[in-house]
Amino acid sequence: MSGTKIKTLDELRKIRERSKAGTKLRLTGESGNRVTISVGMATCGIAAGARAVMGALIDSINENNLENVAVVATGCLGYCYAEPLVVVTVPEEKPVHYANVDEDLARKIIELHVIGGEIIGNSQLITDGLT
Repeated sequence: MSGTKIKTLDELRKIRERSKAGTKLRLTGESGNRVTISVGMATCGIAAGARAVMGALIDSINENNLENVAVVATGCLGYCYAEPLVVVTVPEEKPVHYANVDEDLARKIIELHVIGGEIIGNSQLITDGLT
């Protein structure tokens, strides 16, 4: 939106509603059909780019009008060498941990995993020793 001038009250209301929807995505809450995406936001995660990753996740969720997805900032996940870390938890499935996530992979996680139901199998996926 930067550089765009708001010309009408209706445009301002639409921007407000989109902003409220984005904020809602960051709130926790239990729901039987809610997908939860946790982003490691400890110091090591932030230093590795977790803020940009979280922004890309939220933008992609908004662009796809996904209402059943919550994005949550979490603390240390214990794999500092693999930051930024993203954990996707789909109801009644084991959590999937993605490592070394950048903005492009974050968007793919939404498109392929959250929307498409396909775990992105690559060398960035952490599976050993996790429940």
